[in-house]
Amino acid sequence: MNRIIITALVFVIVPCLFAQPAIENQNTPAVPNPVTAQTIQSPSLGSSYPLDSSSLPLKRVVILTSGLAYYEHSGAVTGDVNIDLQFRIDAVNDALKTLIINDPYSANPSVTYQSEQTLLQTLRSLSIDLSDEPGLAIILSRLRGAEVNINAPTLYTGRITGIEYRAMATNGFVHNAEPWLLLSTNQGLRAFNINDINSISFKDPVIEQDLSRGLDLIAASRFSNSRQLLVNLPGSGRRDVTISYVIPSPVWKVSYRLDLGSREPLFQGWAIVDNDSDNDWNNVSLSLIAGRPTSFIQNLYPPYYVSRPVLPLSIAGTAEAAVHDRSYGVPSPAYQTESMVMMDMDQSAYRAPSYAASPTTNLAGGTVQTAAGSDAGGQFEFTLRNPVSLDRRMSAMLPLVESAINARSLLIYTGGKNPRLGAEITNTSGMKLPAGPVTVYDGGVYAGDALLEFWNENEKRLISFGEDLSVTASSSDTSTRNVSTVTVSGGVMIITRNLIYNKTYTFINSGSSSKPLIVEHNKTSMTELISPAAAEQTESLYRFNVTLPANNTATLVVSEQRPISERITLLSQRPEAILSYTTNQEIPANVRAALQQAVELKRASDAADTAVKDIETQRSRLISDQDRIRRNLEAAGSQTQQGQEYLRRLTDLDSEIDALSPALEKAVSDSRTAQQTYENYLNGLNLQ
Repeated sequence: MNRIIITALVFVIVPCLFAQPAIENQNTPAVPNPVTAQTIQSPSLGSSYPLDSSSLPLKRVVILTSGLAYYEHSGAVTGDVNIDLQFRIDAVNDALKTLIINDPYSANPSVTYQSEQTLLQTLRSLSIDLSDEPGLAIILSRLRGAEVNINAPTLYTGRITGIEYRAMATNGFVHNAEPWLLLSTNQGLRAFNINDINSISFKDPVIEQDLSRGLDLIAASRFSNSRQLLVNLPGSGRRDVTISYVIPSPVWKVSYRLDLGSREPLFQGWAIVDNDSDNDWNNVSLSLIAGRPTSFIQNLYPPYYVSRPVLPLSIAGTAEAAVHDRSYGVPSPAYQTESMVMMDMDQSAYRAPSYAASPTTNLAGGTVQTAAGSDAGGQFEFTLRNPVSLDRRMSAMLPLVESAINARSLLIYTGGKNPRLGAEITNTSGMKLPAGPVTVYDGGVYAGDALLEFWNENEKRLISFGEDLSVTASSSDTSTRNVSTVTVSGGVMIITRNLIYNKTYTFINSGSSSKPLIVEHNKTSMTELISPAAAEQTESLYRFNVTLPANNTATLVVSEQRPISERITLLSQRPEAILSYTTNQEIPANVRAALQQAVELKRASDAADTAVKDIETQRSRLISDQDRIRRNLEAAGSQTQQGQEYLRRLTDLDSEIDALSPALEKAVSDSRTAQQTYENYLNGLNLQ
């Protein structure tokens, strides 16, 4: 059996991936008797399946939540068959992209169709061109040389010579130019006002046939919003044929009901489907897919032309000489033809999932046949247990799921004045359920509406459907800072503080019964939870369980912390700054003692440095006095009594300066030693 995939008139026959259809006539002769091809026609279908159900009935419909639907027709045919498929214009591209034909004994299948430009190009190709809605004068002008019979009102026969336009005057007024037919007759060239011609017929039967064909094409396309694909299946004997395709379709919807007042909470789901086609569904197998497959539209229907360069003709001149390198080695076959690649595909047969039907108890206490679910290539498929019949352009609500589930009523606080009425539910239905609205009943009455996102098997979810006015809530925020760790290493002290955020929730329950409450607390950026332990968390929030006592108040304090680090280079700090840390009781005692010792060493270093500066100041003052006395000596002269006094004083100053030099050297040495001792002490500290 062959699987024929048709895409834009490219046909590749590959081993079938579907189950082998039953062949009623297994003894078909190798050379069958000639048969007449059957043409199976169908009405206009809109966006749905195009086959006449009496010929190839619709057997299966699969609707996806991505706006597509899979349609499958199957039935028995005999001999050569031509199947006429009609699709709405916006579905043709998808039909060409997804069409699958399964015919076990068709040796040379094909699909033909009119392209998007077929009508215009066909009209232009006819001997009488009606593509631009021409008037009679233009039609006759285009048929110059054709032989015609005209009744004007006398019958004339001749060949069309051309059309000329003449201005007409009546009562002195000139009218617009009117067309005149120039006809070559046996009596010579004659002119006829086209307005006076009653009828025209063409002697050439080809022109008459093209005129009729063009009018037929125009009439057929006047109100057509569909396009035809003709599937040709030459074959012999009686055989089962399947045709399937994927085209746009309304998405299916789902709505749920949850009864919290039952002894065992019941969950029920209904699927809403739309038959937007022009055909009725008669006992079809209906499946609904929940998932998000990748899908796109590609323009396979309109012709596509590739631009090519225009090169000069190679009919003159001489060719240039060329030298070709020698070859070496034998190239390995690095390619395969498309048919070779397709023939290497997996030939395993497709096996449809089987479903076991079992009645379940509905919300009203009766039984209802729900859908069977199974995984389908990363998605989830619901198959209705019974065939579905639905008239064209009608919609239906069909049972999807019904199951007892784990559920408990509670309150959910997400902010605001009142917590929300809600429930914690667990999907024990054995199915993956798509998103949809949930209508909640409690105590036999309507309780509210909720929304449910995609619900996986055995997944626990919260839903909320109203507000509890008997419980009021408020919240307040505070923050504190404390030192968590202090480290000293390599002369650098790092102080890590925790910024603690406290949010206090207060709930006042004025009801006569205690109530379980879940508080949803938004996570603070760059923080971690300190207390209390969260019952669960999501990407953006924590959840905490709280019990609200009857006629009483309950509080919840949620603490989160955020670390903040301060890096301090001790060598660059003044003693006063370091001293401030020694009095901070948040700093550990060993660190404070070490810093106190550092302060003492820093003070000794600063004192030694001060001693150096004092000696340097004294020496600078003596040198300044020497400069002043030398200037005075120059002014008084060395031979005068005053000059002699200046010389004595200079000698005394030299002696004092010389006496300060050893003291300065010692002071500088002591200062360097004290500074080095201070630096070595800080750099050597390693406190955790």
